[in-house]
Amino acid sequence: MILQATTELIESDGLAGVSAREIARKIEYSPGTLYNAFRNLDDVILTLEARMLDELQARLEGIPLDGNPQSDLQRIGETYVAFSSDNAQLWNLLFQHQIPNSEPIPDWYRAKLDGLTQRLEVALAPLLVNAKPTEANRAASVLWAGVHGIASLSTAEKLTNITKESAALLVSDLISHYLDGMSHRLANGRS
Repeated sequence: MILQATTELIESDGLAGVSAREIARKIEYSPGTLYNAFRNLDDVILTLEARMLDELQARLEGIPLDGNPQSDLQRIGETYVAFSSDNAQLWNLLFQHQIPNSEPIPDWYRAKLDGLTQRLEVALAPLLVNAKPTEANRAASVLWAGVHGIASLSTAEKLTNITKESAALLVSDLISHYLDGMSHRLANGRS
């Protein structure tokens, strides 16, 4: 009930509309009830983010990879943009929600983020046969950050401040240009 109520608040009012008092009002319990199930409000929001990341991971894992980094990463990018667009308000949590500086990012949450870059590493593998594992991870991280940034700007309705092009086209260009540059560097013996 708590997670459903929080989801509904986020979908209607964004993160700004979420408070323990509002969640409690929605489920018709006292605000203290929230803390019987979760450590704090950040824990509730992280749990929602985790569910969303799990759903995204499942969609990305469902994409068959054909061993061609260009086409594999294009399909991953398209899926990522479509997923963020379909879940815009919840997606924006990944940018809007900040864990207090005194709290470390939970290991389980970091593992979910790592799962996303690992899928990109698998898609990049045919191109990086002779690369060090750190190079594959860095390349996957760069692509993930770029695609995530474009998708997040789009869902926050800020992409039009930069360009009239669609998020899907920008992601496609990002992937193509990045892979072209990587292929060129590898062909010239640089990483």
